[in-house]
Amino acid sequence: MLFENGINMTLIIIVLLILGVLLFARHRRAALAGNDIAVNHSQEHTLSALIQYVKDQLHDMSHSRLSDYGLNEEEYRRRIAKRTELRQALKGCISGDIMDKRYVKDFIAGLLHKGYGLNETNINQIIPFDQEERLTTGEQFDILLYRYISKYGRDGLSMLIDTYDLAAPKLIETDGDSLSYAITDHDIQQIFRQEYRPLTFEEKLDIVTQKVYQHYKGFSVIDEIRDQRVDGVSGGVSGVLEDSGQLTPRYMPNPKDEVVEAPAKGWESVWLFYKGKSIHLSFLSFGSVRELKRVCQNIYKYNHPGQLSEANGYKVNEMKDGSRIVVVRPPFAESWAFFVRKFDVQNATLEQLIRGDQSAMVIEMLVYLMKGARITSITGAQGSGKTTLLMALVKHIYASYTLRVQEMASELHLREIYSRRNILSFRETENVSGQQGLDVQKKTDGTVNILGEVATDEVAAWMIQMAQVASLFTIFTHHAKTFRDLIYSLRNSLLKTGVFQNEVIAEEQVVSVINFDIHLKRDAEGQRYIERITECVPVADLSEEEGHNQRYTFIARNIIEYHDGVYVAVHPLSTKNKIEMQEQMTTQDRVSFERFVHTYWGQVV
Repeated sequence: MLFENGINMTLIIIVLLILGVLLFARHRRAALAGNDIAVNHSQEHTLSALIQYVKDQLHDMSHSRLSDYGLNEEEYRRRIAKRTELRQALKGCISGDIMDKRYVKDFIAGLLHKGYGLNETNINQIIPFDQEERLTTGEQFDILLYRYISKYGRDGLSMLIDTYDLAAPKLIETDGDSLSYAITDHDIQQIFRQEYRPLTFEEKLDIVTQKVYQHYKGFSVIDEIRDQRVDGVSGGVSGVLEDSGQLTPRYMPNPKDEVVEAPAKGWESVWLFYKGKSIHLSFLSFGSVRELKRVCQNIYKYNHPGQLSEANGYKVNEMKDGSRIVVVRPPFAESWAFFVRKFDVQNATLEQLIRGDQSAMVIEMLVYLMKGARITSITGAQGSGKTTLLMALVKHIYASYTLRVQEMASELHLREIYSRRNILSFRETENVSGQQGLDVQKKTDGTVNILGEVATDEVAAWMIQMAQVASLFTIFTHHAKTFRDLIYSLRNSLLKTGVFQNEVIAEEQVVSVINFDIHLKRDAEGQRYIERITECVPVADLSEEEGHNQRYTFIARNIIEYHDGVYVAVHPLSTKNKIEMQEQMTTQDRVSFERFVHTYWGQVV
């Protein structure tokens, strides 16, 4: 009897212990769901500990079973809505959505302050804000950038660079004997000493929150830079190749026991594309190959473009804000690398883009090319501003015209700029080629065809055919260096795709289609300008005397050229193009056009 009572008592104790554990776990989960986390002052105060804490808390909050909490219906619905909002923000913040990023950062800040117990004292253990001499160059930059963003928003980095002339070329010994563009440790340290002031706790918490966010959900050291109004940013494109996840000391002893700078590693590779200049941010580092790889594996994921793999070693995509993303990986590339290219929609106007003496003449000429429905190519090297100029030109196409756009990756985003116009864009996918897209586009009542880039023989050949019969006119970009290269490249595309077999006939077809070429250039100092506007004059349209009986099928006639900062009117427009342009214009524009050509070339239309 006593034995049985003992067993019963033991069972009762076990049951009570189990109930106690379950009640404790339930209470803890309920507290997590309500974001009422008790402050724990015994936590480790390191950045890695904060990151792990935030990961664990957000995972619990976004995956916990609310049905176990015994909530009333109203509270249950409220927390379901809150969790859904958190889940959506966690997915959206890695796609370039600034609002989702802000939401997640606010959530993290609350966790760190109320949950982890960061306060005026222990926050300095994460980053030594109270000891200026112990701050790393990267931490000094974080503080500087935070202040400039707080004051100037998306122009914060630009203001920092321009204020201290950081985009000026400089001679760096490790780069050889020529000038290069770099922002160094010395630059940041000098600026920080000049601008140093104590931070409030709120400012410190914001900076620590950003550090946690960028290593958890963000894009490491380029996270805030990517959001700024710059031309672009890239990583993994310089440094010694070494497959290691460990951080290498920046300095190392040489055989003479002298301290010399070690070669830069592949993860010490952050490059800023700013006002046409490629600037090495040599003071920034991803810290390890693993972190660089993480950024590459996440930055291209918007709208699920497919998997980056050894078999498919590159991806071209966009982010929610319209940035173009290119990611590459081994074995296709020698290292993991990414390229973010941003397009400044705000400044996509001809007046903003074209500067210099007589720029008004160039702007008017471009406007009349659009109003005159001229088939126009925009050529130039990468980074010369072709896409941005194309965005600006669309403004001057008559608003009544329907526009159809074909791109490799969505970059123009014309409907965001011109929301009340009839515009539809198509892009290449894994299953739909550029040629197929153009074939569909031909059946969509398009007046003007816009090609973001003519990069393949098939698209080039299709573009020539479409320009002949399927639309009023076409605008496209191309990487040709000279006008002759443009004609020959398009001609060769017609031959390669089998559209024509005879070289002369193929060239004549190209020449009969292309009216004008706008060639952009970016000089060694990053200045962008229009080097020339060239008219394509088919020899068949000239008299025998004008053509000089040459065997060429065309003459490249420069209408406007750029000389030492000044735009100069050179050759007048051909009579044929003047007449055809006027036929496409309204009466008012026709009169203005006549005045324009008479003013600069003395022509009477």
